[in-house]
Amino acid sequence: MAPTLSNEILLKAAKEFSTPLYVYDEERIHFQYAKLIQAFQKSDVSIFYACKALSNINVLRIFRDLGAGIDCVSLNEVQFALKAGVDPSKIIFTPNSVSFDDYTEAVSIGVNINIDNLEILQQFGTVYGNTYPVVVRINPHILAGGNIKISTGHIDSKFGISIDQVGQILDIKKQTGLAIKGLHLHTGSEIKEVDVFLNGLNLLLELSNQFEELTVIDLGGGFKIPYKPDEKGVDIEQLGEKLFERLDQFQHSNNRKFQIWFEPGKFLVSEAGYFLTKANIIKENPTRHFIGVDSGFNHLIRPMFYDAYHIIDNISNARGPLKTYNVVGNICETDTFAWDRELPEVHAGDILMFKNAGAYGFEMSSRFNSRTRPAEVIVAKGEMKLIRRRETLDDLLQGQIL
Repeated sequence: MAPTLSNEILLKAAKEFSTPLYVYDEERIHFQYAKLIQAFQKSDVSIFYACKALSNINVLRIFRDLGAGIDCVSLNEVQFALKAGVDPSKIIFTPNSVSFDDYTEAVSIGVNINIDNLEILQQFGTVYGNTYPVVVRINPHILAGGNIKISTGHIDSKFGISIDQVGQILDIKKQTGLAIKGLHLHTGSEIKEVDVFLNGLNLLLELSNQFEELTVIDLGGGFKIPYKPDEKGVDIEQLGEKLFERLDQFQHSNNRKFQIWFEPGKFLVSEAGYFLTKANIIKENPTRHFIGVDSGFNHLIRPMFYDAYHIIDNISNARGPLKTYNVVGNICETDTFAWDRELPEVHAGDILMFKNAGAYGFEMSSRFNSRTRPAEVIVAKGEMKLIRRRETLDDLLQGQIL
């Protein structure tokens, strides 16, 4: 059974570190990673944690110790991974719309580089030739994911080099001597259909016949995890079996073997995270009951930005009578976390807990309305450790010229 943090521990965290507060369960991170390793054990698979989901260096150290690599989309994320003690050979740099200078710096560090632009590919080949093998990101023209905002593999997406432009990739390779060690695709987030990954695999296997030095096939991430009580996530075990069957078949037919890379983010940390807020006010009007909490979309923007659903519990009064509320924030904009949500009766001062807050929670937070960002705490073996202090006015003023 998947580990979870008890209400008692979460209430203790809220009391000790105040709210709003992000709390992460290290045991659950271990559980999620082990689930992936078990599912893919028959194949040569490497896992790179997509740290854009949650980039706190203390979390990156957990993945380092587990043996995972780190997938980074910016040079600063690369620096975070290095500071966490991750070897450059286990870091992937997967940016988009950055200048060639960023790639030059990535080369100087020695990380794996993923290129998704023909112009950059041409420049890279011209400068480095076959001296620095790269991975090339393909746009497969596959529409997938739970929301168009998080679908990245369709024909109109900014990500990747179109499958229709593979000929141009081969031309660049021939002209410059560029060494291409891997082909990559990532079709989006919240993908629950196993066939989406298998279709992507088949596409890259077919393309591999045109890339004789290829050793890596990178299938990205985006594994669906359940948010609502009646939802199901992607069947990782089934994906692992079908992946092995297809790779085994291909190896026997073509006498070629590849290492498979995955870059999950949300799957590894979302369910390990809890966001705690305090009910500041209970407000009633003729049609609604509102709970106004000590946070807003400056701390958790997913419900407003993606219409994302988070289970919310009143952990101060878990067995109280159910009432229907709108849960709203304290930002000077419409920032509603939940509409018409049934919760155990809430009183001012009660602690509300948002589940599945480990991914893109703190990471997408801001200082809008000149409000400070919350603290982060990790729980390991029953012990709570502060891994980011709560911001203060001095933090807001830092960088301003007074």
